[in-house]
Amino acid sequence: MKRSDKFPALCLLTILLAITQSGCDRMITPRNAQIIKDADAKSMQGDFPRAINLYEAALDDSPKCADIHYKLALLYDDKMNDPLSAIHHFKRYLTLSPSGSHSTDAKNFMKRDEIALLTSLSGDSVVTRAEAARLRNENLGLHKEIEDRTLKSRTADKAQMPDKPKKAIAVKAGDRSYLVKSGDTLASISRKFYKTSARWKQILNANKDKIDNPENLKIGQTLTIP
Repeated sequence: MKRSDKFPALCLLTILLAITQSGCDRMITPRNAQIIKDADAKSMQGDFPRAINLYEAALDDSPKCADIHYKLALLYDDKMNDPLSAIHHFKRYLTLSPSGSHSTDAKNFMKRDEIALLTSLSGDSVVTRAEAARLRNENLGLHKEIEDRTLKSRTADKAQMPDKPKKAIAVKAGDRSYLVKSGDTLASISRKFYKTSARWKQILNANKDKIDNPENLKIGQTLTIP
């Protein structure tokens, strides 16, 4: 092939590579944004299978989809009792966003699910009874570690909160406060405090005067946790 013939071929190859690379890092389209919004609504309504289908329809494996993988992992973990699928989406989240706001939780939940998955196989020859017992003990220890970290995080959040006049704080005895961070949802906050996302409605009811849109919490606002 002559040098002049190679030039158009090299140009075409360069263009194809550029298109392929740009497709891996494209922004979430308006259509995908609507799908995600519909999925959030279905999740809050309790229609978890439909929410999962919608979230998965919005996936394109770009870094922008990391939070969708995290939401899918929580649904499979909390609502569908499917630790294998949860582990897959936690791994995808960590791959796309290794230092994201949920990375620590994702690693801990993934380790817990791996233990639960192995424990569920204890009736087979894959795991001995002694090993299953060890895994269950490790699982309990991991739960305590997560609770301790959550308590320390809440204590640190309270320490960073500015002092407010007593009139501005009207909460019941035993109620706690939480400062909304980037990426937080009512379901994820429920999970932080109650180890399940199912109690998000209690948080919403306790903060009706503060939350304008349950699907879009304001970063920096203080919520009452009953």
